[in-house]
Amino acid sequence: MRLPILVLHICGGLVGLLSGAAAMALRKGSRLHGIAGQVFVVSMLTMSAAGVTLAVMKSQPGNILGGALTFYLVATAWMTARRVTPGTSFFDWGALLIVWAVAVANVTLGTLAALSVTGKVYDYPPGPYFFLGSVAVIATGGDVRMLRRNGISGAQRIARHLWRMCFALFIASSSLFLARQRLFPEFMRKTGTLIALSFLPLVLMIYWLVRVRFVDAFKRVVIRLKHA
Repeated sequence: MRLPILVLHICGGLVGLLSGAAAMALRKGSRLHGIAGQVFVVSMLTMSAAGVTLAVMKSQPGNILGGALTFYLVATAWMTARRVTPGTSFFDWGALLIVWAVAVANVTLGTLAALSVTGKVYDYPPGPYFFLGSVAVIATGGDVRMLRRNGISGAQRIARHLWRMCFALFIASSSLFLARQRLFPEFMRKTGTLIALSFLPLVLMIYWLVRVRFVDAFKRVVIRLKHA
């Protein structure tokens, strides 16, 4: 029963990496960017759902949490882009409960790993648990703020969409290029190519967040001042 799910997981991840790279390279707001983004959403949701299923079958809580966080990030990023007017729904409340549970579970397992004799819990040291837990905490805070304001718009809406999509892509890229370096030629391991490919989504995420939240906002202020 695991083989078809594993094939679905691998295919979803590969298509997600390719479509995610295309979405980042194409002009934002263009038709091709939208198509690449839709393919990315479907493939990443497929990959993470299959990954969670496999992790449940293998009793791997760490991978269950990682897959659940990836699914949450992609789903909420897609909903943010799809919702053109401010507002919230039951979907947002359900997503908040999921990411809060993921945050609590990661922090708990990270603490248990730090206190254990072997320094690990379910084959993972504290670092990965605390890292993903901190991301889940940040996402939880963002959801709470959005629900308190009854939605977001403008640059905040774009930033929310960007960082969640990019971080989900980072999880997928690091799961392949960092966690499975043995699958790639030796020159890619020695030259740092795999590390660069793994962290490229985070670098682009920072670039676009700075541009959306500060550079574009500054340009709008300058334009208003010129026409004042």
